[in-house]
Amino acid sequence: MTAERVAKLDAVLARRQPDLTIFAENLHKPRNFSAMVRDCDAVGINEMHVLPGEDGLRKHWNTSQGAEKWMRIKTHRSTEEACVCLKSKGFQLVAAHLGDASVDFRQLDYTQPTALVLGTELFGVSDTALSFVDRQISVPMMGVSQSLNVSVACAVVLYEAQRQRQAAGFYDHCRLDEETLAEQRFEWLHPVLADYCQRHRLKYPALDESGDLAEPMPRA
Repeated sequence: MTAERVAKLDAVLARRQPDLTIFAENLHKPRNFSAMVRDCDAVGINEMHVLPGEDGLRKHWNTSQGAEKWMRIKTHRSTEEACVCLKSKGFQLVAAHLGDASVDFRQLDYTQPTALVLGTELFGVSDTALSFVDRQISVPMMGVSQSLNVSVACAVVLYEAQRQRQAAGFYDHCRLDEETLAEQRFEWLHPVLADYCQRHRLKYPALDESGDLAEPMPRA
C-alpha cells in the first residue's frame, strides 16, 4: 500500500456522510442495483439499505466498477423492518414516487438526516413503504416518459443532496464516529487481515497514521 493510496482512501473516508443513505426496495435487476451502489459511493454515502428481490442480491461488476468494495450494504428481511430501523436512527424517509403528494425533489432539505426510498423497477415504492415515508418527491419530466430509470433517478436526487451538503460544509471535515472510522480504515487498507479477524471474531489491531499496524496482529 503506497503512501499516495493511503492518503486517497483517508480523504474518501473523511468525506463519508453517515446521515445520508438510500433504501432500495425489491430491486430485481443487477445492473440497476450496481449502478445505485456506484451512485452512493460517488456522493459519499457510507452505508446503503437494501431489501433484496426474489433472486437475492446480485451484482453486476462492470456497472458498479467495484464500488461494492467501498460501500457498507445492510440487507433487511422486510420493508417494515428497514423503515423502522431508519426511523429509529433519526432519518427522514423520502420516497421517489410519482403521486399527488409528491413535490419537486429540489424543494427538500437534504442537510437533514435523509434516507431516499426507491422501489422496484416495474411497480415503484410499495404501499408499505409509503405508509412510513415523511415526504414524496419526483423529478420533473418534459418528455413522453413519466419517470427515469431507478438508478438514474437515484443519482439525480443524490447529487442535489450532495450540492446542498457541500454548500453547508458537510464535506469539509470527517463526520464518521471514531469507532466506525477506525474499522473501515482497517478494512480498506488491510482487506485480507480484516477478513481473517472477521472469520475468527478478533478485534482489529490499531493502525498508525501511515496505515501500518501499530500493534501485533491478533491470533485465533
